[in-house]
Amino acid sequence: MHNMKIAYIIGSLATQGGTSRIVTEKAHYFATVVGYDVTIITCYQREDQANTFILSEDVKQINLEISSDSQYKYKYPKRLWVKRRNEILLRRKLTDAVRQVDPDILIGIAQLKADVVSKIKCRAKKVIECHEARSYTLSGVGMNLSFLSRIYRSIYRFKYFRTIERNADVVCPLTEGDKNLWKKAKRVEVIPNFSLMPVLSYSDCTAKRVIAVGRLAWEKGYSRLIRAWKIVSTRHPDWRLDIFGEGDMEGAIRLLIKSNNIKNISIHKLTHDISQEYANSSICAVSSYFEGFSLVLLEAQKHGVPSVAFDCPFGPRSIINDAYNGFLVENGDISLFAERVCRLIESQELRKQFSQACIEHAKVFDVHIVIQKWKDLFEDILDAPVKQVTPS
Repeated sequence: MHNMKIAYIIGSLATQGGTSRIVTEKAHYFATVVGYDVTIITCYQREDQANTFILSEDVKQINLEISSDSQYKYKYPKRLWVKRRNEILLRRKLTDAVRQVDPDILIGIAQLKADVVSKIKCRAKKVIECHEARSYTLSGVGMNLSFLSRIYRSIYRFKYFRTIERNADVVCPLTEGDKNLWKKAKRVEVIPNFSLMPVLSYSDCTAKRVIAVGRLAWEKGYSRLIRAWKIVSTRHPDWRLDIFGEGDMEGAIRLLIKSNNIKNISIHKLTHDISQEYANSSICAVSSYFEGFSLVLLEAQKHGVPSVAFDCPFGPRSIINDAYNGFLVENGDISLFAERVCRLIESQELRKQFSQACIEHAKVFDVHIVIQKWKDLFEDILDAPVKQVTPS
């Protein structure tokens, strides 16, 4: 059999966030370790935009350079015409690119034109990856939508998911909770994420520091975290909360910190040395409204940092075993979130106990285990023999 050819379709590799990172890392591993012929097709990235994460030279990249927002320069009804024109152009260029690559496996991302991807006429088997819970995918939650916009979005989402369910060969959510929402799909396989972040040193859980990492966006729930931290800082003013991230909500988050007169919170730009920042922390806080998986929780676990997270749909529950390697808090219960952080602050022994459990549990998401699941799936749907993935 020839080297398997796989192609990913993603919006852009020039953006921050877990999706672009994990797609980059998977493409790297498939190309350099497994030996697949890998191509990433971006829909909206321009040639002059650099990738956020370093892509292996063994992975080919095709940028379609479709405008994602040019319609907003115009008023209605021309805005609708420009939007429609861009969608037609995307379908044509995407179909041409896929036929040019001629992959065995075509992989789309559930929150990005997965309906278009699943209907492209080609010989490839279609796999749709879900990087966020279906109930929040394209939902517009957190956006100030008009009544008519909400109605339109509801109809659009219904048709969108129905198209995927009817046409995709496999849908791959990250958690069992999300799997339950894809009952009408032809086939559903849960495959979690992994992290290739090297661990240079583990946390000794002695630093008086809590870390939060992620885009400064509404869905990450930083307003909830700040309200919880106000309670924590009253009891433990000698502890700090360091937030690492960038995004549109930075101004609002800084204003909230200032209006609450909280002194021991700092916001930092993302750093390539985030591994050391985990190692220099004793607790990780995740306050998201929803999480497809949460690479942050996994990265914290790999460094032996116990976490406190809201039990939101659906990622944290698949990574944290409550009261074993961290704490899961009922989604939205800010006072209990603060109480769980305080409990860890007040017991170094408990932090160290959770830390050891974290390091052990993170092995479940080892890259070789996860990639083998993908390899088994690809070769199963192509009806090919399966070879074992061996560590490099």
